[in-house]
Amino acid sequence: MDTRRGTRNLGSSLTRTTLVWVAIVIVVLVVIDIALVTLALGRTAPNSGDPAGPIPTFSSSPRSSESASPTPNASAGAADAASARRLLSAIDGKEAWRASSTSCSVDKPVLEHSVDGGATWVAVALGDDVRTLTGLRATTSGVSILTGVGDDCAMTVRTSTDDGATWSAGQPGAAGAGVSDAALQLQSGRSDSPCADPVDVYQGQYTTLVACADAIAWRSGTGSWVTAPIGGIQSIADAGNTYTLARTGGATCAGVEIASLAAVKVTASSTVSPVGCWTGGASSGPVAIGLADKNLWAWSGDTVAVSADGGASW
Repeated sequence: MDTRRGTRNLGSSLTRTTLVWVAIVIVVLVVIDIALVTLALGRTAPNSGDPAGPIPTFSSSPRSSESASPTPNASAGAADAASARRLLSAIDGKEAWRASSTSCSVDKPVLEHSVDGGATWVAVALGDDVRTLTGLRATTSGVSILTGVGDDCAMTVRTSTDDGATWSAGQPGAAGAGVSDAALQLQSGRSDSPCADPVDVYQGQYTTLVACADAIAWRSGTGSWVTAPIGGIQSIADAGNTYTLARTGGATCAGVEIASLAAVKVTASSTVSPVGCWTGGASSGPVAIGLADKNLWAWSGDTVAVSADGGASW
């Protein structure tokens, strides 16, 4: 018997057995690896019923979550250093408009609107070409301004019927009269002033009244001017058959005197009749008043007040 052949057969059998077990181990490891990968994918993949996550976006600069609302950086009173005139027009006891009259050489004018009796004021945007504002008149239908536009500051009337959101060309005289560079801006256009220092002007359907530093000047239609020595008038409001006047520097009122003047047949000897005294106002200008029925608004310094009886009480 050949013992060497038996040894070779045993060695061959052991080699085949080892290879089989190695193959089995490899297969088992592959199966385990596949199972682990499948489990990992199942945990990270979204379910069909889950809501989709946000898609990331990228930007070269940070963005705010929402646009900030514009806020006014000036008030109508800020223009007082460049002008001694204020404009105020009332619609009723709660709503009014105001501005400071400015010249073309200073900062742009500011127009403001109040609907709570003057407690708060909201600045209203004007056109980019607006350089000055010299006239203001508000009604229940809208608000009109007499404004200088462009480099040449050409006087133009603009009207808004949506509280200043948009502006369109207005009718001549819709914004009332104004004072610009010591001249009058009337419905017919620019006119020489009867005095060298006009403070305020009101033009009605039939008459015109100019307040000067130490006198008033009145005329009917396009007639001659009549001058009366009534000084201290800061602002004029239309009261129908009479004018309502705001007057400072008087001996009988330590504030703003409210007075009345006949709107017709004014003579050199005409005088005013006292109506009331607003002690909340400064004893010197600038002062502005606006009248709507019996509701008289007054603006002096940083204070705005409303009288329900035409200025008799405050």
